[in-house]
Amino acid sequence: MPDIEKVASTSPDTTTVVSTPTPVATVDQRATTTSDPYAAKRRSASRVVQGIYLVFGVIEALIAMRIVLHALGANPSAGFAQLVYGLTAPLVAPFAGLFGNPQANGSVLELQSIVALVVYALIAWLLGKLAWLMLGESRSAVTTSSTSVETKS
Repeated sequence: MPDIEKVASTSPDTTTVVSTPTPVATVDQRATTTSDPYAAKRRSASRVVQGIYLVFGVIEALIAMRIVLHALGANPSAGFAQLVYGLTAPLVAPFAGLFGNPQANGSVLELQSIVALVVYALIAWLLGKLAWLMLGESRSAVTTSSTSVETKS
């Protein structure tokens, strides 16, 4: 842009011109980006741990249903009871015969199923911790980059 010129005084022989530079507009733009380089690794490790807990949560729920059905004296020939007993039989089998099962009026307290609940909960916790230690990233860092742009007009 040209300078601003202002006529200060005029005489027949001389013209005095005062020149003032144009004010310079400065626009300062700053952009800052912050990221965590380990976030993706932590996110994937968290998904693996959640998957482990989901699988063992379903196993725990099925065994808990088995305990409740036996404790309430459910009819073992009913469809739902057959389904639950059939799905949980292989899960409780390693603990069969560990304890005797107290019975009263058709209700059975399956102590081996309670032991299975505790053991599978501990296995889930252990596998979750191992997965986090192997896959997870406990470090955290912040990477920051800044850019500045000065525009003069």
